[in-house]
Amino acid sequence: MSMSAGRYALTRFTSLAPKGIEAPPNPFTTLRTVNWKQWKFFLIAFWAWTLDALDFFTVSMTVTSLATEFKVSKKDITWGITLVLMLRSVGAIIFGVAADKWGRKWPFIINNLLFIILELITGFTTTYKGFLAVRALFGIAMGGIYGNCAATALEDAPPAARGILSGMMQQGYAFGYLLAVVFAKALAHDPVHHWRPLFWFAACPPALLIIWRFFLPETDAFIARQELRRQEEVEGVANVFIKEAKAGFKKEWLMLLYLVLLMAGFNFMSHGSQDLYPVLLESQLGFSVNKVTVTQVVANLGAMTGGTLVGYWSQAFGRRLTIIVACIVGGALVYPYSYTRTGNNIMAAAFFEQFMVQGAWGVIPIHLMELSPPAMRTFVVGTAYQLGNLVSSASSTIEATIGERFPLPDGHDGEKRYDYGKVMAIFMGAVFAYVAILTFVGPEKLGRDLQKITEDDVVAPKGKLEGDVEHGENVTGEVEKQEVRHAA
Repeated sequence: MSMSAGRYALTRFTSLAPKGIEAPPNPFTTLRTVNWKQWKFFLIAFWAWTLDALDFFTVSMTVTSLATEFKVSKKDITWGITLVLMLRSVGAIIFGVAADKWGRKWPFIINNLLFIILELITGFTTTYKGFLAVRALFGIAMGGIYGNCAATALEDAPPAARGILSGMMQQGYAFGYLLAVVFAKALAHDPVHHWRPLFWFAACPPALLIIWRFFLPETDAFIARQELRRQEEVEGVANVFIKEAKAGFKKEWLMLLYLVLLMAGFNFMSHGSQDLYPVLLESQLGFSVNKVTVTQVVANLGAMTGGTLVGYWSQAFGRRLTIIVACIVGGALVYPYSYTRTGNNIMAAAFFEQFMVQGAWGVIPIHLMELSPPAMRTFVVGTAYQLGNLVSSASSTIEATIGERFPLPDGHDGEKRYDYGKVMAIFMGAVFAYVAILTFVGPEKLGRDLQKITEDDVVAPKGKLEGDVEHGENVTGEVEKQEVRHAA
């Protein structure tokens, strides 16, 4: 039965530290619970998310070269990045619906095929308008991969390993950035083709993922849901999916809204701490290009470490409590992150600030999976993530606008300079508080069985299905008696 608003508010305190959850063993013991089939699902999802990031950052790494090639300003080239961010929500909806309706496999393959085609075309583009058009299409393709990766990596994973696998998968994005830095240094300065070899190279690795995914089956969780749909509706699974989608939206609209707001906060948190940071290092502190790169690499190493470890800790301490603590510590680190001025101290501050920012992010894939309606899991995870990204796409503009209120003396070449350290401190303080408060008032379903079919997961059970649902049938067909719990 539904919980009253007053009782729900009281449970925000009592449920913050989940009871009955034992502290997990060391992470290596936890990872040994993952069987080889589950590892294959996780690894292909991790690499797809990593290569997605590599493809995205190819433009970020070649802004100057692209501006020279197309005879436009650097600001004009950044529209190629903005268009990707704006259109990712479209891809999340299209590919999310496809993955929930027809399976994870073929939408994944088509998604990566589009990456290959669009990256190759980008490398052959000769006009600025053509460049923008191709990157707009790339944004649609990019938006489709996150929800599929989260579902593929996590829905069959052992419950004890979900936290650490969530953190590891999420940090594929930071790893993709590091790969982009390395390959841009090696391939984006060709004397003949200039920036183009980087895009041609980035188009190649997804071909390996297509071949690999072709030989992998659907996840067990999706197979179980399709079997349930077949039992539910003799006219075909498509009709059942449509019924499930309508019922899901009607029942879960408030949850969907909450997840979008949460993802907006998280994306503000990452963009707000990252987008203007290179400008701060170069303009305010006078760092060389190489020193900026090294600092960024150190920050991303902190991100990958934090994402993995904090995601792992969330399995013991709960998703909400872990995110809130990461926000509190991250907020405490805002001052050293924004105001430290000596080289080694800056790198330490960057490492630990991104440890906390991306540490909180490491909880997100599994947190979204556990909160999403099972019938629309890929759609909800991907769309909430990308709509949040769309809302936060103005982060750098907001920070730049605030920055104009805090001018600094002009640089030696007359360049306008602003106190971006103060700007980031103000902005990030507000964002950390927003995410912590929203997480505190929000729900949590730690330990939810992502494979089990319960009464709340079906539209119109009938016949034999009623008995199955009443007792709870898992993907192996074994029936276990359990209490059917209703989500608040």
